[in-house]
Amino acid sequence: MKSKRSRATDISARTKAIVWERDGQRCIFCGSHAAMPNAHYISRAHGGLGVEKNIVTACGACHYEMDNTPERPVFLEKAKKHLMSCYIGWNEAELVYKKG
Repeated sequence: MKSKRSRATDISARTKAIVWERDGQRCIFCGSHAAMPNAHYISRAHGGLGVEKNIVTACGACHYEMDNTPERPVFLEKAKKHLMSCYIGWNEAELVYKKG
């Protein structure tokens, strides 16, 4: 059985569908249509929730760059700007799992 935190950080099929449409069915970084709505802005390792305000659509290459390279800050800044443009009052503090 999954922990509450694991369930909270998972991305549901419904959330993926919403993010896919919101992001125009393409990677928000490079524009590729060979992308998936499964990149956490705040990573799962840091308690990032699997909610639409924390998920962006990314191709495999950009998702890797965002998670595993020195270019991470550049990708995170672009993702942050994108999410802020999509949601009035977007707030990073609301995107992290809190025990309760």
